[in-house]
Amino acid sequence: MRRQVVHWRTVLGLYIHIPFCAAICNYCNFNRGLFESGLKERYVTSLIEEIRRAGDPSTGLGGTPADTVFFGGGTPSLLEPEDIARILDACRASFALTADAEITLEANPETVTDSRLERLHSASRAREAAAMARSAGFDNLSLDLMMWLPQQSIEQWLESVDALIAVGPEHASLYLLEIYPNAPLRDAMARARWSVAPDDDAADMYMEAMARLDAAGYTQYEVSNVARQGRESRHNLKYWSDGEWLGFGCGAHSTRSGVRWKNVSSTEEYISTVSSGGQLAREVRRLSPQEHLEEALFTGLRLSKGVNLKLIESRHAVDVWGRWGPELQPFADEGLLHYDGEVLRLTRAGMLLAHEVMTVLISQTVR
Repeated sequence: MRRQVVHWRTVLGLYIHIPFCAAICNYCNFNRGLFESGLKERYVTSLIEEIRRAGDPSTGLGGTPADTVFFGGGTPSLLEPEDIARILDACRASFALTADAEITLEANPETVTDSRLERLHSASRAREAAAMARSAGFDNLSLDLMMWLPQQSIEQWLESVDALIAVGPEHASLYLLEIYPNAPLRDAMARARWSVAPDDDAADMYMEAMARLDAAGYTQYEVSNVARQGRESRHNLKYWSDGEWLGFGCGAHSTRSGVRWKNVSSTEEYISTVSSGGQLAREVRRLSPQEHLEEALFTGLRLSKGVNLKLIESRHAVDVWGRWGPELQPFADEGLLHYDGEVLRLTRAGMLLAHEVMTVLISQTVR
């Protein structure tokens, strides 16, 4: 019997955007809005229709293998279990989901109930939500922590890290707070005269947190992510490993065959466009060879295993070290970058200065 060989780039990830939130966090910069039951019903119906149309034979995508489905938002856990089941049924009907497909649903702790299991919460509520997920049978749990919060000390941050370790998730993401210019948090900080810790403290927060996670048996596989063995996020790895994915819902992004596009952002406009059979895609563009190379390098360098430059050369016909080695060597000399003749990777200390390394590559590739 001949084994069917599926090329690595044809196995899609499916991203499902759920824009609804119970409340709007004052630091958030994502495409989201307050939950309203009637709007949610119309949105889910439109979402299922978009997925169904993508699987139509005329698109050339119907039946394409897919091995991950990621519900992001917003707060996807505000959906009813029946909504999630209908959306997954549409994915299975339109694409060839693998038997071991990774299905991920983001959830805020305050939305977690026994019946709903599949940032208005306290630490105790987060622990309770994790326990409820375990009781419901989930054996692959991921928790998010955010560091460098206003007025947060190193000691307070490490208490949170230790609490996460005590809960024992299979996966964890540790994010540095980004304060966007238009975020209400920026104004609130100014009024309260709050500040974030110095950059050196943020570096200490990161390095000590990762050291504690190492000691607890987690492996760092990306700048902000750690996991138990074999529990890395397969969906997010597509973003960092030159993979392909289709995004469904308002504001969702897709990348396929070197083309990138974004759906219309407004929830109401999304629903009306699906209803009228109109074109959802906005900002459609084909990545140039230079852009494709840059993204392969920048996203790949986020991974702890780094970038295989031999593979980059075979795909992009560019000898990265031969061309840019002299500019990158100083980072290697400082212990921020490691190159063994085949793989280029950031050290953990180098991950704190990833932007500087990537800026060198940008300045070189545009010449």
